[in-house]
This record gives sequence, structure tokens and C-alpha cells, in this order.
Amino acid sequence: MKRPGPLLTLLAGLVLGLSLLALDATTSTKSPTSPYRDRSPGPAPVRSPVSPAPGPAATPSRAPDGDYAGRTDDGAAAIAVSVRDGRALAYFCDGRTQEAWLKGDVNDDGALRLTGRHGARLAATLRDGARIEGTVGVGGRPRAFTADRAKKPSGPWRATATVRSAKIDGGWIVLRDGSQVGVLTRDDKPSPAPRIDPHTGAVTVDGQRLTARPATP
Repeated sequence: MKRPGPLLTLLAGLVLGLSLLALDATTSTKSPTSPYRDRSPGPAPVRSPVSPAPGPAATPSRAPDGDYAGRTDDGAAAIAVSVRDGRALAYFCDGRTQEAWLKGDVNDDGALRLTGRHGARLAATLRDGARIEGTVGVGGRPRAFTADRAKKPSGPWRATATVRSAKIDGGWIVLRDGSQVGVLTRDDKPSPAPRIDPHTGAVTVDGQRLTARPATP
């Protein structure tokens, strides 16, 4: 049997060399430095939610202006309240010798805390602009009361003057039914007040004609 000649050996070496070159070229195309690497876009960035811009702050509603008149629950006295621009003035009297003027602010929630001379106090709530309910303390224990919204001439009235060298201070409450309760003080001495004309406020005190006017804060 004949051995393969030198020519066959040379051809086998050439084929092996070509195979190694082809393998090396294939491997180099998968290098990280290839200009044909994947350029597909990545996942979109996650954006934080944007909070809406705050709107204008709500403005608290102020208590509506108006006049209120009523009686204490025991029927022994009357009370009238005038509300203007967030302020309140109240007049309490029993039509004989007891009276008090009180004043203070009206809170946005309708609460009233009014004070007057000699420790007089009123604590009440304005409900829906229709009525005022609470208690008033003048010279004794607090009395519960209800004062409903009223139209002029109902409400508190007042007149001050000097008559025959006497200092006059009169207060009246005109109730919704037209009846009146009032106290007239002469030099700090209280007594029942004469009736006023609810249309003009005219009243005669000790022979002198005076004019009472609606009382407001």
C-alpha cells in the first residue's frame, strides 16, 4: 500500500489554515466594538405626576346684615339684635327697671359673644340668617331666648338727650307684632319708657319731644 504523497499533505495543511481564518473572522463580528450593535430604544423614563396648581382659598361667608327681635323663653324680658358688617349690638330690657346694651363680633360660623356694662353677657348663634338663639345674662342667671329676623321698624331703638338738666337715655325694642318694651333712665334711675312712634321715632319725655333712632353697631 502506498503512503500519501507530499502534495496531499500540503493540501490538508492549506484546508486547515483556511478553516482557522474563517473561524477567527466569524468571532470578530460579535465583538462589543462592532458598529452594528443593537440601537433599539430603551424603556421610556417614568415621570412623576404633577400636582395641580392650588386654586384660590375659599373666603368664609360673613354673617348677613339684619335685625332680630324676640323674647326670653320665660317671657319676662325682650331682646333685639342688630348685625352689621360682622359686628353685633344687642339690647335687653324687661320694660321696668332692668336693661343692658351689649356689643361684640359675629364669627364666620355665626357665633356671637357680646358683652356689656356690669358683667352683662350674651352667648348665641345666628342660624341661617333667620334667627338668633342663645342665652343672655343681665344682673342674674342667664336666660334662654330666641330672636327672629325682623323688618323695620322692628329691632332696637335708642334716644339720648338732656331734659331739664337730667341726662336721659332711653332704649326700646319694637317686636315683630308691633308691641314695644322699653326702659328710660334719668340720671341713672331706670323706669318704664313711654311709647315711641315706630315710623318716625318721635317720643315725648317730661314734656320735651325727642327722636329715637334705630340702634346699630
